Amino acid sequence: MNAYLLLANGMVFAGKSVGAAGTAVGEVCFSTGTVGFQEGLTDPASYGALINHTYPMVGNYGMNDEDMESDKVWAAGLIARQVCTTPSNFRCQYSAIDFMNAHGVVGIEGIDTRHLTRILREEGTMKGVITTEYDPGTDEGKAALVEKMNAWTGAGAVAEVTAKEAKVFNEAGAPHIALLDLGTKRNTIRCLVKRGCKVTVLPAFTSAEAIKALAADGLLISAGPGAPDEIPGVVAAVKAVLETGLPCFGIGLGHLVVAAAAGLPIFKMKHGHHGANQPVTDLESGRTYITAQGHGHAVASEAMPDLVGVVAQKNANDGTCEGIQYKNWNCFTVQFNPEANGGPKETEFLFDRFLNNVKTAKEAN
Repeated sequence: MNAYLLLANGMVFAGKSVGAAGTAVGEVCFSTGTVGFQEGLTDPASYGALINHTYPMVGNYGMNDEDMESDKVWAAGLIARQVCTTPSNFRCQYSAIDFMNAHGVVGIEGIDTRHLTRILREEGTMKGVITTEYDPGTDEGKAALVEKMNAWTGAGAVAEVTAKEAKVFNEAGAPHIALLDLGTKRNTIRCLVKRGCKVTVLPAFTSAEAIKALAADGLLISAGPGAPDEIPGVVAAVKAVLETGLPCFGIGLGHLVVAAAAGLPIFKMKHGHHGANQPVTDLESGRTYITAQGHGHAVASEAMPDLVGVVAQKNANDGTCEGIQYKNWNCFTVQFNPEANGGPKETEFLFDRFLNNVKTAKEAN
């Protein structure tokens, strides 16, 4: 079946349908990872993304139930040079195509993904639409697709992906960590539970009073889709909790929310950071780590007053802020995903750093 990708700049890519038939609208971004295709599709932070994979073959080791980062696929669609039909791996349960069909994922393969990536690098991330239903080569088809593209905003992403009610993991564990779910991945919860923590996952729009009433030992603000200006109530609630002195750790969107609470400006990046091989330099040690990321916004850290905090990590490619250590709050945050293991548990030590802050605060009280 034929499939088409129409970009907001008017360019059309013609290829073959892969996965479900239909039309998918979203924001086209490129991912530089050589692995992690399933994790990227099921990461709530991928909400509304049409993911263009720079690696030439997707799905060569297949998919399985264990690597799901949530209960469903949140990405809007998939773009690939080739999707493997004969995966080979001892953990494989499904081919990528079977997985996409089962989850209703619309995809396109057989296009020049290198050309598409270059367009996105030069012109920036933009809206797009993948379709098997319309031919953008016709005036009628293009008009219908442009109308759909213009109508899509991606608004309400956090409300869509967050937990609908509180849920407790490892009830008998300690310390007790409240996890504000802006679009958390399952592995974030696993990283806390395997360290013995009791974890209470809270819906994103939980009030500051309700968070305080839990009397948790620490707060983790999770990753998720979008930007802080879309969720001002969450920013206000997090700020109120931070001012109590509770140890906090922000990841991804959580990093941006804390920065917004501190009054720091957030900007939309030209093409963002997506993939499992983003280099981040820790400024204290000088060591560079390989990290997994999936975001389109960053903190304008050059505007940070000295009294607020210091940049702790920077992206080794473009120099953007990847982490902040705050001075007046018991809090540090990172833009990347320490639970995603870009290397062999490369930055998972950040969970230990957070829990050490929690332990120190408890002993002080």
